[in-house]
Amino acid sequence: MFNNDIYGIFYSLSLVIFLLALFIVPIGVTVLEGIYLVAALTSDREKSKNLRRSFLAVDLVAITLAVLLELTYLSLCDVVFTAGWQTQLYNEQRHSPIYAESLPTVIAVLIIGLVGFCILGVINVNKIPPLIPVLAMSMMYTGLIFSVVFTFHVMDLKARGILDLYLLLPPINFILMGIRIVGSVIREYEPSPERLERIQGSSLLCSIEKTLKDARLWPAAALLCMLPLLGVLVCILMIFGQSPDAAIKAFTETADFRLSAMTPPQNIYYDEHYLCTVAAGGDRRIVKPLRMGVRHGHPVIVNRQLCVANAFEQLMEEHTPGLHKAVRSIYDRYGFPVARLIRSKIAADIVYFMMKPLEWIFLIVLYASDVYPEDRIAAQYTGKSIEEIRHGV
Repeated sequence: MFNNDIYGIFYSLSLVIFLLALFIVPIGVTVLEGIYLVAALTSDREKSKNLRRSFLAVDLVAITLAVLLELTYLSLCDVVFTAGWQTQLYNEQRHSPIYAESLPTVIAVLIIGLVGFCILGVINVNKIPPLIPVLAMSMMYTGLIFSVVFTFHVMDLKARGILDLYLLLPPINFILMGIRIVGSVIREYEPSPERLERIQGSSLLCSIEKTLKDARLWPAAALLCMLPLLGVLVCILMIFGQSPDAAIKAFTETADFRLSAMTPPQNIYYDEHYLCTVAAGGDRRIVKPLRMGVRHGHPVIVNRQLCVANAFEQLMEEHTPGLHKAVRSIYDRYGFPVARLIRSKIAADIVYFMMKPLEWIFLIVLYASDVYPEDRIAAQYTGKSIEEIRHGV
């Protein structure tokens, strides 16, 4: 008993710490990022450089928390990360927000975004060619744009109130980081007289040189550099089998989300307390689903076994209500834990075979007690009475 109490306390503390880290710390990180932004943009050049490098560790923690926050949000929305849009899902489950075949492209975009951010966080901008920070900004922009688009893509998955607001924190933090780090790099840059030589014979190269010498133009130049950067990235990824439009397909070749363009199979609803789980989750060649039915206002798949069992219960309720109440109480108490174990086709098939002897017993009782047993069986989960079934209504 003492050990159980200790484990219970440890579990509770672990859960509290996790929730604090996941939902309270991100708010604190957002506040810190705002403070860091003001501090970095109001300090002198030397101090700005030191702050930029010291803030990098906090930034990486914020990025890690952002990933955990978004994964937790999607998990709470019953997202099945391994399910493509063609996959048949159940109840409130949702498909993966990213097209599986575009995953290498998504990973590459995230990596170059993180690499660009880290480069800007550690470089001495006065000891490297100006083109390096411009390219690093382009890389960071790519990752930042992806995070904003991804958040837009998943935010309206379900109306979850305050969780939607929490999901805004990652892109807000990334934007604050980007503004701070770009602003710091621009303020720290000091063009030397040696860099003022003009290139002769090419007005285009002169314009490029002039742009690179003026740090205030770097953010705009980085936006222009994104196109050739993405072009090179697409060419490299094509060598590894990715399509040129893989970045677009990553969002459009999905279902259930804002940018999704695919129409998935309708989710199958099954009541986890009952044999609906077997009818919906088993191998079709074994459980032999017959048709769609309605239970508690939800569409369900029904098979012969489910209809026979429900018809037997209906007959019992009509003729022996006291016994029915006792049997129903036992079934409700133990049926749910068993149904929760049925999470694969094999498990559903096993339960189907285990229920076969009972199904035959139910059939014997129905045929021995009911004038029209097959009409009673056919009426289950249709919303119609036995008389309506008999007269073809």
